[in-house]
Amino acid sequence: MHVFVTGATGYVGSAVVRELIGAGHTVTGLCRSEEKAAGLKAAGAEALYGTLDDLDTLRSAAAAADGVIHLAFTSTNDFSDFEGAVALDLRVVEAVGAALEGSGKPFITTGHPHENGHTVDHAVLAMAERGIRASIVTPSPSVHGEGDRAFVPMLINIAREKGFAAYIGDGTNRWPAVHHLDAAVLYRLALESAPAGSQLLGAGDVGIPFREIAEVIGRQLNVPTVSITPEEAAAHFGFLGPIAAFDLAGVFNTAQWSLATRELLGWKPMQPGLIADLEEGHYFA
Repeated sequence: MHVFVTGATGYVGSAVVRELIGAGHTVTGLCRSEEKAAGLKAAGAEALYGTLDDLDTLRSAAAAADGVIHLAFTSTNDFSDFEGAVALDLRVVEAVGAALEGSGKPFITTGHPHENGHTVDHAVLAMAERGIRASIVTPSPSVHGEGDRAFVPMLINIAREKGFAAYIGDGTNRWPAVHHLDAAVLYRLALESAPAGSQLLGAGDVGIPFREIAEVIGRQLNVPTVSITPEEAAAHFGFLGPIAAFDLAGVFNTAQWSLATRELLGWKPMQPGLIADLEEGHYFA
């Protein structure tokens, strides 16, 4: 299968490209620079220059492919322009959908757990009625492994800066997590065989108590691990405060959703879990 991938040079995207090529597919990846193109070509993929604003380019690439995996998202790490990023994402999804309509080809996107992103998810799921084998993969809030620059590195940097690793209350609120290489396998399986309208969850760990994450960070940094109050969370964690307080495993019902995903596609996470990955030390090098 020839697959067009947006976000092909990102943290998850680069793993997806390698996974697809390793499974015998060919890949064209969207990229914005010669440096990024060189990385794609080194992995065995073709490079297509463009951005998410180039809707004509996206339509043409999607029409020429046997399937599309859309991973690119333009929001900043602090989600300061999340609404603008979602609006652009909807335009991209609509453009690709127009190119694939009636083809029966697979179109795999990344889910938006934030309520503002539900419009995009609804648009993707509706494509099942337009002759597109569209499905949504929602990775865990923490996608970990070497090269991670998201939530876990942020927590580590905060602990370094503050001099202690923190959790809120008793720290029993749970974070789902998935290794980025396991997530890549899930995207490939979705491309190959997910029924139209599937909503899939990538969770290797269905729910790790936040206190355990903080304790590993404290040990690795040789700093105390401390309970803080909900009122102190915003000052300590910044914009991560609400996320650090949520029981995300409960909000997303990750145990049941993860089991359904594994049974549907035969997905079996094989990589280290988040705690084991943290214990390996590369996050702290």
